[in-house]
Amino acid sequence: MDGLHDMGGRQGFGAVRYAPNASVFHAEWERKANFLYGLAVRLGIFNMDEYRHAIERMSPYHYMSASYYERTLTSLATLLVEKGITTQAELEAIAKGKFPLAGPSAPGRSNHPDRQRFKPGDRVWVRNEYFAGHIRLPGYIRGKQGVVVRETPAYPFPDAHAHGIEAENEPTYDVAFRTEDLWPDASDSAIVNVGVFQSYLQI
Repeated sequence: MDGLHDMGGRQGFGAVRYAPNASVFHAEWERKANFLYGLAVRLGIFNMDEYRHAIERMSPYHYMSASYYERTLTSLATLLVEKGITTQAELEAIAKGKFPLAGPSAPGRSNHPDRQRFKPGDRVWVRNEYFAGHIRLPGYIRGKQGVVVRETPAYPFPDAHAHGIEAENEPTYDVAFRTEDLWPDASDSAIVNVGVFQSYLQI
């Protein structure tokens, strides 16, 4: 889905802020939220693609105003409510106030019916498709051409895995893109390597 979470290549947000040697957690609730999300994945309550998609489904205002662990907590809470483990009312009783959740999900999809195998050196195009459900395709490479560098082991296809749809695992391909092709007249000359699932590519 197209949303504010897909910020690669976008301008206007200023320099990336970072603090050398920063702590992983800045408050105890962040540590607990991270632990609970990891535990839920290990217990099979939800998978990583469901987790990512719940973050994508946050309202734009909520997403932009939330910290990293607030997004983790929102995704965790949303999925626990959707899986019937708790309710929003129970969460709000504990929080003693509003507890915002992510919005509803769109349907998923299975692997592309015309998948192809590629080898290093192949010139490939990224499919210029728009999809309302979860997708691991960065928007800035949609419709662009690159060169395959290597193939990686197969993983669950995220467009299906985030929605409980049966699908074959498939490889990703490391694809090299020229910055001039991604952002004409707007970047220095360089190569950007992106891991792209097989279903997103074509000759």
